[in-house]
Amino acid sequence: MNSLTESNFSNSVQKNQVARVDASDLTAESFFEQYQKLGKPVIVTGLLKNGDWNLEYLCQNLGEQEFLLRYYGKTRYQYDKRHWKNIGSGVEGKKMEFNKYAELLRDRQAHEHDIYLAKCSIKNTTLDSENVLNSAAERLGLHKAISDFNIWISPGGHIECLHFDAVDGTLVQMHGAKKIVLFPPSQIYNLYPFPLSIHLRHGLKLRSWFSQVYPENPDFESFPKLKTALQHKHEVILNQGELLYIPAGWWHEVTALGNEMVCSVNRFWHISPTTRAIFSWSVWRTYLGNIFAIPYVLSSVIVALCSPDRQQKLKKIRQML
Repeated sequence: MNSLTESNFSNSVQKNQVARVDASDLTAESFFEQYQKLGKPVIVTGLLKNGDWNLEYLCQNLGEQEFLLRYYGKTRYQYDKRHWKNIGSGVEGKKMEFNKYAELLRDRQAHEHDIYLAKCSIKNTTLDSENVLNSAAERLGLHKAISDFNIWISPGGHIECLHFDAVDGTLVQMHGAKKIVLFPPSQIYNLYPFPLSIHLRHGLKLRSWFSQVYPENPDFESFPKLKTALQHKHEVILNQGELLYIPAGWWHEVTALGNEMVCSVNRFWHISPTTRAIFSWSVWRTYLGNIFAIPYVLSSVIVALCSPDRQQKLKKIRQML
């Protein structure tokens, strides 16, 4: 099996550092010119100096509201991804009151079964009135949002597998810390994305913007070009109160650190300038993947409409979109 030498790997990671910039040293204009315009990731510190969204605080604000939980299971990451039947938002979820999820976190059942509260909007919660999130975005000149603020809560150790988004994103760490491994868009085929054809067979249960590799446990025999991709690897620790800007097309794998609950909030933004989207194959490839998924999704809708439990089946389809 091929392998990178320890010294070469260390040098490549050190060379590919993501900048950490204090908010006091940034304006909306400098953020755009130095990072957004170039499609370059950056960690911004000093934006959120107050507040800790710990479990007690979240229970006070979310309490009896229901959220969709994904049950991953601890053995999921022991299997070859090429054998997976679902991924990301394609993983079937189960609704639960937040207070009940908090109990699973406290008694560590969430750790044992890797139960994940992922990509849930906080629009209709008291957390949405937190001015700190809006002011942080405004400070960077981010105004053209294409999603609500979404909350992500997991036990320590959870991994959100390597993938990219077709839009710009910001990830704000509200409690605990996360390790993020990043690769530039140029490495798309060295990271072995799922083929577009999977959407014809699986709709959006599997997604062509996810990688088939484990970057932290590389299998160079099956994925020889991964060796090249690892030379372009960036690795950062996102601490509480920090914001990571992830440009469209940048691959990222996110790991919750520690043994306790970890909480983040993200939001997606229109790509600016637009030319960055026009000339991005990653963006176009994602659009093609969604188009390829249409026949499968439509057939699933027709089957659901003809079923006695059509509301439940339609609900599951909506959860994947």
